Amino acid sequence: VCLTCCSRDVMVRIDQICHRNSIKFFTGDVFGYHGYMFADLGEHEFVEEKPKVAKVNPGVEDGPDTKKAKVDSSETTMVKKHVGFCQLKEALEVDWRAEKAKTALKRTTPDYFLLQ
Repeated sequence: VCLTCCSRDVMVRIDQICHRNSIKFFTGDVFGYHGYMFADLGEHEFVEEKPKVAKVNPGVEDGPDTKKAKVDSSETTMVKKHVGFCQLKEALEVDWRAEKAKTALKRTTPDYFLLQ
């Protein structure tokens, strides 16, 4: 479900319905130079391709790099990942004075508070 140009209450209500029914939810809007986008993908599993790391044989090489793992970009491995997304209501109710939120505050653009 994708929503634009909706009130905050409508977005929260639709997201709660989608989350309960395992339906992916996106919302966003643009106000001149400022805009936002939110995604609630529920429990999301995906596969990521990573370069394979080769183990170094210490008996073959000398020097400071013998303990470092070498990356072979020609060989890759598939890694299964899992991400849990929060609901819009939870994201809007963050207490920015809490200790856990203080670290995220440094990475949050001031535009976020402007759009609030």
